[in-house]
Amino acid sequence: MPHRLVLILSCTLLASASQAAPPQTAVPAGCEHDRARLLALDENRFDQDLDGGWRTLAEKPGCKLVAADLIRDYRQAHGNDAGLLYWHEAQVRAFAGQTGAAIDLMKKSRSPAQADAGGWNAYVDASIAFLRRDRPALDKARQELAAVPFPTDQGLPPLKNGIVEMPMEDGKTMKMRWPPNIDVVDGFVNCFDKPYEQAYANACRPPAP
Repeated sequence: MPHRLVLILSCTLLASASQAAPPQTAVPAGCEHDRARLLALDENRFDQDLDGGWRTLAEKPGCKLVAADLIRDYRQAHGNDAGLLYWHEAQVRAFAGQTGAAIDLMKKSRSPAQADAGGWNAYVDASIAFLRRDRPALDKARQELAAVPFPTDQGLPPLKNGIVEMPMEDGKTMKMRWPPNIDVVDGFVNCFDKPYEQAYANACRPPAP
């Protein structure tokens, strides 16, 4: 599919049909949210809005597990098995220290091998290796990710010195390293002994292009 990789890079997926929402459990003080409104959002607004959806809840102190449960409930309410929903729930649980649950969810986010043009599965493997504190597996996954070839038939801008300059809707250009997520994995390598949330942060990654 010509534009599949563009969709991967932008992390935008279509919403699925809605089903009955799971019952809400009690939430800690300070983590209150409009559950019905959030569960009624389409997937793009729920999952990709950096200033809305589950993210505003996850950013509140002490509310990461509430946000992770909200993502889980959204998946169940919509019958949605989109890999990115599994992935984002996994990340939030990893941020909160639920390592085992995060690893299980990360495994469910894998792409079919034939559809993995951007090295997503190698990124998943690297993330799992980091959470398991398996340095040899992390190094192996990093090598596999770095070896992902740049596609010339996906409608992407040309690769220059390992950087892709992606045009944005606002007319600006976003510079991205190739392959996707290599900077995140380098952060795991640089901060291998730190918790996932710290190792994932920009401070552990190479300088932005």
